Amino acid sequence: MKKFTVLTILALIVSCFMATAQKQNNKKMKKVLFVVTSHDQLGNTGEKTGFWTEELAAPYYALLDQGVIIDIATPKGGQPPIDPKSADPSSATEDTKRFDADTVLLEKLKKTKKLADVNQADYDAVFYPGGHGPLWDLAEDKTSIALIEAFYNHKKPVAFVCHAPGVLKDVKVNGQFLVKGKKVTGFANTEEEAIGLTKIVPFLLEDVLKANGAIYSKTENWHPYAVEDGLLITGQNPASSKLVAEKLLAQLK
Repeated sequence: MKKFTVLTILALIVSCFMATAQKQNNKKMKKVLFVVTSHDQLGNTGEKTGFWTEELAAPYYALLDQGVIIDIATPKGGQPPIDPKSADPSSATEDTKRFDADTVLLEKLKKTKKLADVNQADYDAVFYPGGHGPLWDLAEDKTSIALIEAFYNHKKPVAFVCHAPGVLKDVKVNGQFLVKGKKVTGFANTEEEAIGLTKIVPFLLEDVLKANGAIYSKTENWHPYAVEDGLLITGQNPASSKLVAEKLLAQLK
């Protein structure tokens, strides 16, 4: 009986030690919030839009494979719409192929958190993938605007790719546009022209960033390009997704 009691006590001590170690390890692990569009209508074209698969998948796996914990939130909660063009085989990459076969992530997307229920205090950074959807909902979403401002004011990285920098349109810090005087990039007017949507989108991202005082730059259409200015990280197009993720990882470390 005495031996059993000693073993039990030892087991409890070991269990407590392991639980404490796990808590300490969890504290060291970084946590990033992905904010994804809920909008699925491409203006008045009758076509569908949403988020662009590559722009979610590439950063998601770049962060996940480095041990980063990722939550996903949308304005409406639940399944976000995927731009059907981004699911076309012609747009496939190794990351999108992994995405298509990833039952865990696909199930996670069905149950995204509602944006109004998340708190920047629970995360180390925020990332916005693009697609045309964000230009309609997240660019005008007061909850999203306040969330970005909260992350930035608490000295946490804020990252965006392709059309997602458009959600910065009304984001302000200390009474002025967050992008004012900042080096940024995003989907170029020439790229929007190339796909014939300059008259469809609610605004041209490049024009808005410049109007708000940003120092906008770009490279050739469809080539990888990302810009980092302090806590603000932006990428020009789908091909820039991994570059944005790499810059975000560097800041998290």
